[in-house]
Amino acid sequence: MARDIRDLFKNETLKHEDLPKHHDLRFLEKLEAALPEEKKTTISFNWLNIAASIILLIGLSFGAYKVMMPNVETAVEVANTKETVKTKTLGDVSPDLKKVEDYYLASINAELSQIKPTPETKAIFDGYLEQLEALNKEYDKLSLELTKNGITELTITALIDNLRFRLNLLYRLKDQLKTLNGSEELTGGTASSI
Repeated sequence: MARDIRDLFKNETLKHEDLPKHHDLRFLEKLEAALPEEKKTTISFNWLNIAASIILLIGLSFGAYKVMMPNVETAVEVANTKETVKTKTLGDVSPDLKKVEDYYLASINAELSQIKPTPETKAIFDGYLEQLEALNKEYDKLSLELTKNGITELTITALIDNLRFRLNLLYRLKDQLKTLNGSEELTGGTASSI
């Protein structure tokens, strides 16, 4: 049996009783008698204000120091994250480009393993290795650019060209070493027969 609350209030005669005079004063007197105010709270409150001010001052000083001073730890973290970031290679772009990259890298390693420098050709060999190292660093930069900026035709072409330049550099080194070894054999053979 549900009844509407409005109907209940309409039928009910409410008697409005006024509170006795000075009711609130008597209430406050009883409240103070039950809970007397302590003077210690004001003293501890002052110490609490001082402690909070000191903590706030220390916190602001530390925050200002972090903002104003160069942060060496952040620079180290950035350097470490660059090392741990996995850069994309041509193989990550597509399987066909992975074949191209694998072909060039295998050819470069095969050519490099076939070259045997002699003491006479060591300086030339070292010069070519320095050029190869510069191309390797450039390849790493291009791979990082591919990772950061995404796949672009320009970056992919630059990566393939870099591999091609490295392989051609090794072919030129091999030809130059053959030429030098051939001319040394020729001059060495002529000198021994005379």
